[in-house]
Amino acid sequence: MNIRAVREGETEILVPVHEEGVSFPPSQAPVFYNPAMELNRDISVAATSVFARDLSVRRDMALEDIRYVDALSASGIRGLRIANETGIHATLNDWSEDAYELIRQNIKNLDLEQNVEAKRKNANVLLHESRFNIVDIDPFGTPAPFLAAAARSVVHLLEITATDTAPLCGAHLHSGIRKYAAIPFNNEYHNEMGVRILLGKIARELSVNDKAMDPLLSHATRHYVRTYLRIEKGAKKTDSMLEQVGYIAHCPSCGSRQVFAGIATFIGKECPKCLSERMIGGPLWLGRLHQPDFCNEVIAEIEIRNLGTKEQARKLVEICRDELETPMFYDQHIMCKKIGVSPTTIEGFLTVLRDRGFAASRTHFSGTSFKTDADICEIENVLLSLR
Repeated sequence: MNIRAVREGETEILVPVHEEGVSFPPSQAPVFYNPAMELNRDISVAATSVFARDLSVRRDMALEDIRYVDALSASGIRGLRIANETGIHATLNDWSEDAYELIRQNIKNLDLEQNVEAKRKNANVLLHESRFNIVDIDPFGTPAPFLAAAARSVVHLLEITATDTAPLCGAHLHSGIRKYAAIPFNNEYHNEMGVRILLGKIARELSVNDKAMDPLLSHATRHYVRTYLRIEKGAKKTDSMLEQVGYIAHCPSCGSRQVFAGIATFIGKECPKCLSERMIGGPLWLGRLHQPDFCNEVIAEIEIRNLGTKEQARKLVEICRDELETPMFYDQHIMCKKIGVSPTTIEGFLTVLRDRGFAASRTHFSGTSFKTDADICEIENVLLSLR
């Protein structure tokens, strides 16, 4: 295996170089390293550092006593950066012998033998037999096969990446139903649908262990979803969490949507606005996606760190922080096309909505998306008034 050095943040590691003309699907590559995920890893370092410092103070723990696991490490870049740049203890695990040996070599090169442990185990076995303060699941594809074990293992913070956006967002409907036991929509807000379907699945897995989640930061970026969830223990907290799992009824004719909280609830198929038949999606997470105070701390952490994607990371977390909690977003261009008007600037449009007494914000999901507590008729009236 040919290797080369790469540097991300404050960490330089060796990663594989594939021979010219030889190509592997990422799931079959001897050791997988994806440079396109640097933004994901930069935010992970900042978010994990913020959470670990707070945990250290609240629990009176030394940073090096906080146990983090990257259960599907591949090249090890994520876990090595977490250990090297935050000071917490990291366990890096991968079933591939090539990956395991490369991780061991990088641990030695970085002089992290006292702070990092390499494992070569089935990820689910490792998570079922050990407890970690912070569990990070970043697979190639769906995290679904690892969620039950992760929910059992995690104590304080669960970090999950999903790159199977087609099943999550409804493009591969039956695959999404099989993996997440939920029905997604492949419509204008499909990427937020994917985030909420994933969170709904995680909430249900946590509930088996009488654990509850509090989403601190969740984002859909390009081809993946990433979420950071504070974990709490207790049946009452778990019951309260499950009250934020439910369904969404969407009318494809008029575009109106309505949410229904609860695992089992009656939902009428007839749209109350236009009397057309509605689609029912879920179960999914209906609660907030971000905790603003945590986002502010992550932004401050990003600013003081040497990150290759600093500007992009800061802007992404800022817009997440400022999003309304309301599910789901609207797309201004799609709505304008539907009613036959030209779109105005998104900021000008949102200003008019706010002037009329509605809450409104942009979202990180797309440049033309927005959230508001106005209903669809009120939104259309504003758009018509701006033509």
